[in-house]
Amino acid sequence: MVQKNCQMKIEKYRLESHNESLIKEHTRRFNFIANDVPNVETILQKLNYFQVAIPSWALGTGGTRFARFAGGGEPRNLEEKIEDIGLLHALNKSSGAISLHIPWDIPENASHIKTLAAQNDLKFDAMNSNTFQDQPGQKLSYKFGSMQHVNKDIRKQAIEHNIQVIKYGVDLGSQSLTVWLSDGSCFPGQLNFRKAFQNTLESLQEVYAALPNDWKMFVEYKAYEPNFYSTTVGDWGQSLLYANKLGEKAYTLVDLGHHLPNANIEQIVSLLLMEGKLGGFHFNDSKYGDDDLTVGSIKPYQLFLIFNELVEGIEIEKNTPLGAGAFGWMIDASHNVKDPLEDLLQSVEAIMITYTQALLVDRKKLVDAQNNNDVVTAQEILQQSFRTDVRALVAEARLRSGGALNPLSIYRGEKVRDRLIKERGSKIIATGL
Repeated sequence: MVQKNCQMKIEKYRLESHNESLIKEHTRRFNFIANDVPNVETILQKLNYFQVAIPSWALGTGGTRFARFAGGGEPRNLEEKIEDIGLLHALNKSSGAISLHIPWDIPENASHIKTLAAQNDLKFDAMNSNTFQDQPGQKLSYKFGSMQHVNKDIRKQAIEHNIQVIKYGVDLGSQSLTVWLSDGSCFPGQLNFRKAFQNTLESLQEVYAALPNDWKMFVEYKAYEPNFYSTTVGDWGQSLLYANKLGEKAYTLVDLGHHLPNANIEQIVSLLLMEGKLGGFHFNDSKYGDDDLTVGSIKPYQLFLIFNELVEGIEIEKNTPLGAGAFGWMIDASHNVKDPLEDLLQSVEAIMITYTQALLVDRKKLVDAQNNNDVVTAQEILQQSFRTDVRALVAEARLRSGGALNPLSIYRGEKVRDRLIKERGSKIIATGL
């Protein structure tokens, strides 16, 4: 049975009506903060420039090891996923890219998919390979690893999959490949650490050789899960080691949930920037591990400190806006109790707010305090920016780009989820999860 896509849109006049109902209060709040921000127009331009990619797997309700509760109205195919992200981007004007996961979202007709993405004002961000699952009809199993595997044929299968992902990406206009490996071990003695590393490196080298000249490879790391004794790309140091050995097109990718508890992620970011090997981010939040919670919902100050390092290391030292395209910015979240679209709106908003707060830091005063070992002043400078309510600045940037003053409010007011359930069904589970 062929599924007919019914694109969900909010009419322009409805968006304008929403903004008109809020404009008076917004103008008051914006003027209040703008009077205290000397470079407000520069900040607004940078916000308009910054885009966060949405992964194709984030449009459906996530789950746990115990259960998954579908929310209804979830996208049944790649086309509907693109349309859902197009709706998000129309509301917040900061979600102008989609990141595909293969084989969950294979673009069977690349020309059609590119056209649909363009119609929704979307570009294709990094492609994501999958060697952490066995797919239907797969010849060899990844139960004991993929690129690290002692069986050369299994390593070859993983290599060929990644090269195929690159080919899909070329057809769509993507320029990067993210490789996350679940390879590792659950018990001491299960594998030889050095052999596992060398097998993985040799496998990555074959994939790296297949990269087009204008592509990048992002090597993602994770401290544990699904393997619990060791992971073959377990931390930023191991990822950096791979990237350095692979070459100038290889970089480390930081997922905020892929660290051991209380890791100093902002310091990791700073050092990767110093080495020129920071490729990008998977944004989420966590309390215990890779919880994949809404960005900024648990540790907002940590997120601010990370953006503080990004602004200093990129915008100040290299005079390059964060949105210039040199880095990959993506949300990587999966939720079992929220409407996925509402969660994504919240996550993007948190990122834009935090970026704005980092732009407010008085860099000269901070450097002076650091050079004079004035610990108290340094702390006060950072916390002053973090405590500043910049939501009106973010809303103003969105308004100037043609978005909604309050994306979540209009999403709920227009009963988008109810309409999606009516069109797609109440028992639909998104493809690819």
